[in-house]
Amino acid sequence: MNYQGEPDYKHGSSERLGVLLLNLGTPDAPEAPALRRYLKQFLSDPRVIELPKWKWWPILYGVVLRTRPEKSAAAYRTIWDYHGEGAPLLTISREQQKGLQARLSEEMAGPVTVALAMRYGNPSVASALAELREAGCRRVVMLPLYPQYAGPTTASTLDAVFSELMSWRWVPELRTINQYHRDPGYIDAMAASIQEHFDAHGKPDKLIMSYHGEPESYLLNGDPYHCQCYVTSRLVAERLGLSEDDYLVTFQSRFGPEEWLKPYTDETIKALPGQGVKHVAVVCPGFSADCLETIEEIDVENREYFEEAGGETYHYIPALNERDDHLDALAALVLQHTQGWVEHSEFDAAEDQRERDLVRENALKLGARQ
Repeated sequence: MNYQGEPDYKHGSSERLGVLLLNLGTPDAPEAPALRRYLKQFLSDPRVIELPKWKWWPILYGVVLRTRPEKSAAAYRTIWDYHGEGAPLLTISREQQKGLQARLSEEMAGPVTVALAMRYGNPSVASALAELREAGCRRVVMLPLYPQYAGPTTASTLDAVFSELMSWRWVPELRTINQYHRDPGYIDAMAASIQEHFDAHGKPDKLIMSYHGEPESYLLNGDPYHCQCYVTSRLVAERLGLSEDDYLVTFQSRFGPEEWLKPYTDETIKALPGQGVKHVAVVCPGFSADCLETIEEIDVENREYFEEAGGETYHYIPALNERDDHLDALAALVLQHTQGWVEHSEFDAAEDQRERDLVRENALKLGARQ
């Protein structure tokens, strides 16, 4: 194990709580070279593609990375700067970081630092962890911004954190928020967002709750994602007073020839006008921030499917993004998961200072001998 580089602990430094805010990621630019780097990192992840390398890598390097980057870059160019300057997922995530920092600084008894990381691309997990280390964070709460747990998202993100910490000499105390699919604050924020849309645009014939899909084999192998999506949808519907006939749960963004979770969003959207459904609203409860899959795929591509099939009114309800009730819910989650980390008493603080003084003294002695 190589522990070279910046020391994991600076003698005499004070300690604080760290919050590591994590999301999937985005390319650095809407250009083919940037997409090739991003897709290579993303699609090489064994949590994302659960195929042996000998079977998957010839397809990835021989086909996907030769053809998909330019197509994906064109799609990204249509949404770039949609929510400010740069990739929407990144700009929104930075606003979420700022909002969470402000709330926790007000609510926490001690100092806190919120750092942002992306599983793929930048800012990297390594850079965010280094930021927390530099700030003196000896206790870290990890918050992957995926309400529903899935191996390709939550587990993969935690893999990246744990892998980086393998090179640290002194690993901080860690707590993880693995999912929050039925958290009351999150459910209330989702319901409020949808109700506000209904109030402004009218109640649709159908509310479609569309989640990112995954291969059916992941469900059969024990991934809880599918079930948690349905739990979220039921709880949101109950908050809104919707009947089972008022909404549908669907899955989007399938990739490759394998069977994915059904029903598929695009096929559902195409079929609804023929069933007499002329007004739909689509929301994506699994996305904490708008990105390519919500803006381009749901708000643009699926809108076209619906209108071409004879639909009349189509609305996309934005992700929770930096809504106040969303950030309040995230802050409450962090506070909940810090319970038991008792704030230091005056005695503890005095002992900590003695310990730091002793460590510094010993370091000076050792340095003098060398």
